[in-house]
Amino acid sequence: MLCSVCKEKPATVHLTQIVGDKMQKLDLCDECAKAKGVTDPTSFGLADLDLVLGLGASQEIEQAAGGLELKCPRCGFTQADFKKSGRLGCPECYKTFADALESLLKTMHKGTRHTGKAPEALRTSRENADRLKTLQRKLKKAVESENFEEAASLRDEIKQMTERSTTPKNLAR
Repeated sequence: MLCSVCKEKPATVHLTQIVGDKMQKLDLCDECAKAKGVTDPTSFGLADLDLVLGLGASQEIEQAAGGLELKCPRCGFTQADFKKSGRLGCPECYKTFADALESLLKTMHKGTRHTGKAPEALRTSRENADRLKTLQRKLKKAVESENFEEAASLRDEIKQMTERSTTPKNLAR
């Protein structure tokens, strides 16, 4: 397999990035890997993903700043520091570099809001509460627009949901 950059030498470094359903592979020879700074795993960080993404984090940060170099007011961390280490200096850096970080994270993950994991019962309960609020909003709009058939249907669906949520799940056997 040949290097993806120079297309001359055999690739010895292989990078794979999965974003959503898309998988991108990058194969580099030793020289191109060294030139891109990929040979030392301890120094290869988040900002170095510009190899695969096509647009470096430092370029995005620079674009967000309108060409001016951003600098964290708290710790003095710059976009060059971020590019070099792939890490931020302090919590204030997240606010300073927010625009560029958001676009970078969007390319790497499904979204930029962390939802975390929750127990099945809690997740179901939250989903039901959200669904109930949506139905209530639709019911209000249907009544306001005098669409009484839809309003009746929504009322019945809301009634069924509330009855299901108040019915004990596992009665004593």
